[in-house]
Amino acid sequence: MSALGAYFRLWRVGWILVREGVISALPSEDLPPSIGLAKSFVGLFARNRSKSKKRSDRLAQAVERLGPSYVKIGQFLATRPDVVGVEFADDLSQLQDRMAFFPPAAAKASIASSLGRPIEDLYASFGEPIAAASIAQVHPAEVDTLSGRKKVAVKVVRPGVRQRFSHDIEAMYLVAHMQERFMPSSRRLRPVEVTKTLEQTTKVEMDLRLEAAALSEIAENTEKDPGFRVPKVDWERTGRDVITMEWIDGVKMSDVDGLRAAGHDLNRLADTLIQSFLRHTLRDGFFHADMHPGNLFVDTHGDIVAVDMGIVGRLGKKERRFLAEILFGFITRDYVRVAEVHFEAGYVPAHHNVESFAQAIRAIGEPIHGQPAETISMGKLLTLLFEVTELFDMATRPELVMLQKTMVVVEGVSRMLNPRFNMWKASEPVVGDWIRNNLGPKRIVTDLRDGLKAAVKLAEAAPEIAAKTEKFHHQLLHMSEHGLRFDAETAEAIAKSEARHNRSGRFALWIIALALLYIAWVVT
Repeated sequence: MSALGAYFRLWRVGWILVREGVISALPSEDLPPSIGLAKSFVGLFARNRSKSKKRSDRLAQAVERLGPSYVKIGQFLATRPDVVGVEFADDLSQLQDRMAFFPPAAAKASIASSLGRPIEDLYASFGEPIAAASIAQVHPAEVDTLSGRKKVAVKVVRPGVRQRFSHDIEAMYLVAHMQERFMPSSRRLRPVEVTKTLEQTTKVEMDLRLEAAALSEIAENTEKDPGFRVPKVDWERTGRDVITMEWIDGVKMSDVDGLRAAGHDLNRLADTLIQSFLRHTLRDGFFHADMHPGNLFVDTHGDIVAVDMGIVGRLGKKERRFLAEILFGFITRDYVRVAEVHFEAGYVPAHHNVESFAQAIRAIGEPIHGQPAETISMGKLLTLLFEVTELFDMATRPELVMLQKTMVVVEGVSRMLNPRFNMWKASEPVVGDWIRNNLGPKRIVTDLRDGLKAAVKLAEAAPEIAAKTEKFHHQLLHMSEHGLRFDAETAEAIAKSEARHNRSGRFALWIIALALLYIAWVVT
């Protein structure tokens, strides 16, 4: 029945996309004529057949009709241009803060339930919502402290959003499995793994205690960083469904005129933004993965304040090293080394030729060196990289794709502040310092220290490993002499499971058959 429900939900999604004109607005270049004919046919059912409406607007309207969980799905897929394409990812990236408010009474009830205290005991005042997204909405409030009354921001999870998402994710899994089954070329993109990542990411985002922990961690990491900070968390008033944090008085980065009127140096802000992002990525291995302009403020001191840490990314030490070597190889035009790093990291299957991959990398790198730095588009660069990885069967690396997408967004914000922004020049102080500290003599010392720690841990675990190995050896000998046998309880459990599967399968087939008969009767 769960699978049947997923099919019906998927049909509803398709119908809404058709009605809002999203399907008919999709590009059909290089596709069979039958696809173009099908698009023309479904276009007849669109609510508004006007071609003046942009595809991004149609998509936004359709996703809003589908509900908050699909807004979240769309925002997540906007971080995966390798899966949906660069242009479609750009359309989906516009799904920011477009949701309707839910009643303040529901928010107060959710807060009281989450924190176990009446709302009047928690806040001196609690205002109307000022921003709403797919998962939660934000209210201004005030709290009494020893130093006086203080304004805070209160973020509250939408009522029922967890249940709605758990149902909608079933349809996503259905699409992912169908994609892997009927489109073999898409298997390298791991659509089922992408859906699992979406499910896990959203579950984490719907627990606001984890967002508070992310804010706390990045606050510690950036304590001494110039020009960047995050809001302070009020842990006493934070739970699974609510997070209370410092109120930020500042100007949104999307308001360029407001920043200029406030006297801020836009060029300095652009440099600080990209340098902060690279510090978080290379130095800490932990970065804000949703740094669109609506989540970035500039306070009265001229510092950048990043909010909404629901989506974060992590890179291990090995991935950071590979990333730096790849970046350094592009800068120095050492394309063979860039190719070797891809093979060493396991990003490209070993049966491909390193020199051929280096040739493909050169085709990307050389045009970059032939242009002024301020004209290089990271979006275009990513498009070329995705095309190359497809040619060489490179499997999707979710952590790297999220990093690349965030880098594109951050670069776009920096160019919005400074149209002549030179990303490479602004990045050099941070990247160069990291390379000198981690790819030079210090790297040997670090590797020796890490190797020594690993050897000590292995020595500590040696007795346990030996005991488990001996036990496994005895089990293998017993199996070789007596064969593999199921006990009576296991055999009975397998039989019952098979019987349940057959009954549910027959029931589902009868439901489908009755539904088809009903549709045929209505049509005739």
